[in-house]
Amino acid sequence: MATSKVAVALISAFAATAAFCVPAARSQQPQAPEARLVVIGEGTVRVTPDYAQIVSSVTTRAKTVKEASDGNARIMAAANSALLQSGIAQRDIRTSRFSVQPVYTPPDPHTEPKLTGYGVTNQVTINVRDLDKIGEILDRLITAGVTSVGGVSFLVSDQSKALDEGRAAAMADARRKAEIYAHASQLRLGEVAWVTEDPGFAPSVAMRATAAAPPAMATSIPIAPGEDTLRVRITVGFAVVR
Repeated sequence: MATSKVAVALISAFAATAAFCVPAARSQQPQAPEARLVVIGEGTVRVTPDYAQIVSSVTTRAKTVKEASDGNARIMAAANSALLQSGIAQRDIRTSRFSVQPVYTPPDPHTEPKLTGYGVTNQVTINVRDLDKIGEILDRLITAGVTSVGGVSFLVSDQSKALDEGRAAAMADARRKAEIYAHASQLRLGEVAWVTEDPGFAPSVAMRATAAAPPAMATSIPIAPGEDTLRVRITVGFAVVR
């Protein structure tokens, strides 16, 4: 009789536990995800550069740091004067690198490298607002004794307006694609649920043109800025109704 009472108690407890667990298990079941249609939209905008950057440098070598620095300073002073005479503002001339390096004899497996002097390099970055003067400025730099002109980069001072046009075009492209997919799937396109932009897809405008030449060739250096393309890529999630 006692055994029967224990069995009944256990069955009642199990039933109560089961009854308590079932609603909890049901409440933990994941809800069905909301319907989404995800597409990629792309927009492009043609832009014309409105200024250029020229990177040039002067490297001099001598037995002492003072001699190399003095020789470098004389050439840089001549180059700076040539830039100012070309209409470049002093604020648009910036020293971007200055270095002093020891110079050794060429490597030889039989002898220790010997210090022969020092090299001084002064690199400047120049902003040119008048693109028609680029050829003249390069000629003047080379004539002044600049030893290297690394290149010319054509840039846009304010990309935000052009990028906004690209974003609008990318959104229109995404909606066009979504409408095609929705129609083909017999769905009704709803509102935009979310938008993300690929930050690495819109490159800065930096069209490069090499422009290094020895003084004998510095009669005329033709440079054409042309145009470039800004690109915007976005991912858009649309709500859909079946």
